[in-house]
Amino acid sequence: MAIFKRAPKDKRPEQLTPWERYQRRAEQNEAQSKKSHFSRWGKQLRIGDKLPKLKTQRRRLVVKRAALLISLFLMGIVIAGYFISPLSHVQQVKVSGTDGLTVKQVTRATKIQPGVSIWAVIGHDQRTSHQAKQQNPQIGKVTTKLVGLNQIHIKVNEIRVAGYLVDGNHYQRVLENGLILKTSYLQPGGGSPIYANFKSGARLEKMIAQYAKLPSAVKHAISEIKFAPTTSNPQRIHLYMNDGNEVYATISTFASKMTYYPGIVAKMKTKGIINLEVGAYSYSFKK
Repeated sequence: MAIFKRAPKDKRPEQLTPWERYQRRAEQNEAQSKKSHFSRWGKQLRIGDKLPKLKTQRRRLVVKRAALLISLFLMGIVIAGYFISPLSHVQQVKVSGTDGLTVKQVTRATKIQPGVSIWAVIGHDQRTSHQAKQQNPQIGKVTTKLVGLNQIHIKVNEIRVAGYLVDGNHYQRVLENGLILKTSYLQPGGGSPIYANFKSGARLEKMIAQYAKLPSAVKHAISEIKFAPTTSNPQRIHLYMNDGNEVYATISTFASKMTYYPGIVAKMKTKGIINLEVGAYSYSFKK
């Protein structure tokens, strides 16, 4: 059996025989081939080396999925518990935007009271507004807002009272949208004017529309508005003021001219009559 010796490493290439040169090249090729199986850090990349990392990644993925499922399960329990607990029912109601309406009137008309489910209120503003208008015509648009866990804030767009229409020996409330309420009163309420000699028609609606444009201070200064037409002015009205003065005006220009009332009164030395039909001037009762 022939024995092949490796080429001596201490010999220079020119001192080697052809067979020794062949062996040295074979050794170099083998070393290069082994080197290619190692990483840049000097470790050989084998499938067995990757298995621990794959197992760790799989374990982490399983843990993450389990944590997600547990979180969803706990969240479901919390939500279900909230729905069946008193926390999901209205505990307190706050009302804003009202002038003449009381909190009790608003909560009764909207049916939003302590004990009602929050989810029967939130997101149902259109239905609540429609329901409230049917119960109380003074209630316009209603918006609701959840404050905290179980407090409801109701914001009301109130249709204010424009005054009281004389109906024989009784009085009917008139709203600023022209609606005359059916309920009759023996005495008119304070803070709103009385409408006399008006009929529930287009003229009254125009008068109320003009009144609604006035500043609050001027509105509260009027005691009575009487329809008093003449041949020259079929839209003439006669006003009795709370301060003792009287005003003559025209329905179509009432809102624009009545805003000058406080300034005119400030220049008057005695109580008298202010005429706003044509221009704006005043004179005392003595004249």
